[in-house]
Amino acid sequence: MSEITRNENNFIGYEYKDITIKRSLESIYADGYCNFGWALEGTSNSVHNINSVTMKFKRDRKIRNKVELTRLQRQFDAYASEIDALEQSKVIRASVVAYIIGVIGTAFMAGSVFAYMADMLPLSITLAIPAFTGWIIPYLVYCNISKKKTNKVAPLIDQKYDNIYDVCEKANALLAK
Repeated sequence: MSEITRNENNFIGYEYKDITIKRSLESIYADGYCNFGWALEGTSNSVHNINSVTMKFKRDRKIRNKVELTRLQRQFDAYASEIDALEQSKVIRASVVAYIIGVIGTAFMAGSVFAYMADMLPLSITLAIPAFTGWIIPYLVYCNISKKKTNKVAPLIDQKYDNIYDVCEKANALLAK
């Protein structure tokens, strides 16, 4: 009978959480969620997206300061999603501009081919020059715009990482109480 009582006193009820995130954020979540009382149980590849991973966490249901930890966890999630958005913003504009230039180059090449088929060789050569330029320039434009945006966004990303560090530090202090 004392054994049953002892087992009842040692019972721990767990709550579980599965999150699907980008692979690039996996280490941030693995390191950060432990500060909110979560223990990583495992990871698995996401079924929906090849660049995503599903992480499985568990924690004690009766954890102290649960409301405050949940609030801080939401802040952590918000900062992590802001970091992801800033990382994506590095290449979005550069990609769009490069694609537009490439399509314009392709249009010139189509004109060049049609001119060649109509036996207008000088016009074909004239249209082929901007076509090849329109196929070469996008890479250089992409690199240039991406580099400028990276330099502009890097301090903001660092600030978000500092915010994540502060939130995790506060949460860890609550766990220690």
